[in-house]
Parts: sequence; structure tokens; C-alpha cells
Amino acid sequence: MNSVIKTTILGCGSSGGVPRINGDWGDCNPKNSKNIRTRCSLLVEKITNNKKTTVLIDTSPDMRQQLLKANVEHLDAVLYTHDHADQTGGIDDLRVFALMKRKRVNVYLDQDTADRLIPRFSYCFKSGEKPGYPSILAENIIKPYEELTINGPGGDINFIPFLQHHGSIFSLGYKYNNVAYSSDVVEFPDKSLKIISNLEYWIIDALRKTPHPTHAHLDLTLKWINDYECKKAFLTNMHIDLDYDYLLNNLPDNVLPSYDGLCFNIDT
Repeated sequence: MNSVIKTTILGCGSSGGVPRINGDWGDCNPKNSKNIRTRCSLLVEKITNNKKTTVLIDTSPDMRQQLLKANVEHLDAVLYTHDHADQTGGIDDLRVFALMKRKRVNVYLDQDTADRLIPRFSYCFKSGEKPGYPSILAENIIKPYEELTINGPGGDINFIPFLQHHGSIFSLGYKYNNVAYSSDVVEFPDKSLKIISNLEYWIIDALRKTPHPTHAHLDLTLKWINDYECKKAFLTNMHIDLDYDYLLNNLPDNVLPSYDGLCFNIDT
């Protein structure tokens, strides 16, 4: 039975998106639609005989338009990298998927993320918070480096969550089918290095040209891609100083700037 894992980069912009809300494009050319970047999110689908298992990583504030653009009709699971607003701001829009299935949507997150996210959106997780509004999400606590399997109509997708330093907190990266997603990272713990080595594809944080305390900057990201021998990498979480054409003309051959809607397939 032939299956395909389809990866779609739903959003590849930094926390304010490109352009910023005040119309600031920075160095990005507004005439190039690939410079229009919504907040970071990833869609992973396993397609077998026209059936899909659909997994969303993070619920960005732009989730509604992202999923409409990608024609997503159902979700089997949501995985969270961490609790920051640009990863979680669209959480309430998961309600539609819960109503359609008449069951809570499974979300997977580590304990630190749960401790911060669930109190903030308690009505999503706990029935009775608002009369007439049942909970829509079922939390599943995961541990870094322990494989988790998402079941769905298209078959199982296996993910390995791994720790990443993101300033004063840890975020989670996710690896599946020799693809890794590292949207918010400035450094990797030693235990994560084996996981990110010799990847087929790596979707990796490259915030801006200059160093930043919580995100990798362009030169650091390119060093990682080279040091850990990734075959092909896509830059994400890009700020307004990183113009698409500038990157396209200056990056190594195995590195590409992402754009919203970029997708690639892997046969399994």
C-alpha cells in the first residue's frame, strides 16, 4: 500500500508577520507575494488511498485563513511547540473541528506548555467554565524524546518531540519520516543533536540577519544546516529584514526560503 506524507508550511513569518500590522515591510519587496508571511504553523498529512490523517503543529493567530487556504476539512491532532501567542492565538477556532466530529480535538503538549496554556484558555479544556459551552480540546501530555503516534484514516504518523532552547524556556521540535520542524530555537541541548543530524528535510528558524537572544539568526542557521549535514532545508520564522528574492539569490543550493503554502511530499 503506497502512502505519501505531505508537508505544508502554512505560515513562515515571525511573531508580527510580514508585513507588520502597521504596514511595515522592512527590506521585503511588497510586490512579491512570497514576502507575505503569516505566523508559523505546519500541516502534516499522510495520504493513503485518498484517505488522510491530518496533523497541525501550532494554532497561530492566522490559523483560520491558513487552514481555509489549505482546504483542511478535519484534524486528527494538534501538536504544540510551546505556549507563546504566535503559536497559540488561533486555538479557539479549533471549535469547528470538535463540533463536526462531536468529540474533543486531541492536542499534544509537554507539561510546561500545558501549565501555561490551559489556564489561559481554560474554557477550551474544561466543561462548565461557561454555561452552554462544552470543552472542545482533550489534552495529552507528552515527554520529549518519547515517540508519539497519531492515528487517522490515512494511517499512523509517528513523531519524536525533542527539546530546543528558546531563550528562557524550552520549545519542542518534531521529527517525522526524517523531516524535522524547528520553528523557535536559539540552541539545541546535546540530547537533541542526534535527532537533527542527517535529515532529509529541515524546516528551521532563521529570524533575521543579526543575532537574537531567543531565535537563531541567518548565519547560525546556515552553520547548523552544514554541521548536521541536512540534505535540504527551508527557512521559517522570518522577519521583515529577510526578503525572499535576496535569500533565494544568496543561500546555498540546498537551502530555500519558505513561503506560505510551500509543500513537499515523501513517499512511504
